[in-house]
Amino acid sequence: MTYLGEFEQLVLLAILQCAETDEGAYTVPVGRLIAEKTGRDVARGALHTSLDRLQSKGLVASKLGEPLAIRGGRSRRYFTVTKNGVTALREARAAVVNLSAGLESVLDRKK
Repeated sequence: MTYLGEFEQLVLLAILQCAETDEGAYTVPVGRLIAEKTGRDVARGALHTSLDRLQSKGLVASKLGEPLAIRGGRSRRYFTVTKNGVTALREARAAVVNLSAGLESVLDRKK
């Protein structure tokens, strides 16, 4: 089992979400989606570090897109979640479900 930190899980889930859009999964929409859905500020450096770590673990793959005039001829790097990445997400989700089983009365209680 590959251990995933909370932020790594958010990044993987955001990549999966963004990959389904016309914009694609590069750092700007991935960070924006995490911020929108979680209310967390996402530092660009933290996102790049996490993406590099996920890629070194074999959980994401990346490819360069076509050069863009709006970026001075630079290309965007697009990310996809690998099969191992999806497996790691499933395992992390199952661990949370298993650990929280029986705690519904505590977790669902409103303050």
